[in-house]
Amino acid sequence: MRIFGMILAMALAMPVAAAPTGAGELTGTLKKIKDSNRIVLGVRDGGPPFSYIDNDQKYVGYTIDICDKIIDAIKKEINAPTLQVEMNPVTSSTRIPLMTNGTIDLECGSTTNNPERQKQVTFTNAHFVTTSRFASKKAQNINKIDDLKGKTVVSVAGSTNLVQINKVNSERKLGLTIQAAKDTVEAFLLLETDRAAAFVMDDVQLSILIALSKDPAAYTISEDAFALPEPYGIMLRRNDEPFKAVVDRATADLYRSPEIAAIYKKWFESPVPPKGINYRFPMPAELRRAFEHPTDSPDPASYKS
Repeated sequence: MRIFGMILAMALAMPVAAAPTGAGELTGTLKKIKDSNRIVLGVRDGGPPFSYIDNDQKYVGYTIDICDKIIDAIKKEINAPTLQVEMNPVTSSTRIPLMTNGTIDLECGSTTNNPERQKQVTFTNAHFVTTSRFASKKAQNINKIDDLKGKTVVSVAGSTNLVQINKVNSERKLGLTIQAAKDTVEAFLLLETDRAAAFVMDDVQLSILIALSKDPAAYTISEDAFALPEPYGIMLRRNDEPFKAVVDRATADLYRSPEIAAIYKKWFESPVPPKGINYRFPMPAELRRAFEHPTDSPDPASYKS
């Protein structure tokens, strides 16, 4: 009788010990995705080459390609090979609210990961690093920040770049005339028409604007930077560690592999659809280092090469 009781006890215990991780044990975003068999990406309509709509009305871009790799990892994690992917357009003002209220699951664009945003959302490992620099005409022979002394410079109203210019101007006593344009198009027009000697902005945005200009060969971007590099990250909901662990693992694996170099080259150093423009933006040393040592840190000092 005693032996029978022991066998019965072992039999009852075995299913519990051997049970695989199933959908019933999922929580948070993983459970939401599994239950609906759908993942929703927050994407940009017009943010090339990170996220935009091509001539076939399909969302494409550098960050979209990275998110595709994350989706592959999620499919395996929750055993959902037929997982449906939905694209939900977002803007600068809607991306965080749509993440926190559960509308989108991943935000696949060019959002800066900083301490202020970390109070509302979280980010996976950085997929881009950008630095505030200036664009000028090659004919002006302006190579360093100190060469700007006494000249007129422009940036965009309300941008961190404008704050950085004022700070450097005060610290170095450059005597700059600083103009605030309403947007990047207006700012570049001031540079193009010689009403400003330099345009200060994120270097990747400067590179894109130059590539789209009438005479890309006429411009150059400074090596000197106004601040430390800042990371772009794919945004997630806060306090969802199981989901973040899957995404972090997927991005870290991708970034440490040769595949990320091919994805980067495709979007920043090759002709990009639909117009076939090459943005000619080589991978920054800070980004190369971030790929070698994946990190989700919002601290710019973490990305200094």
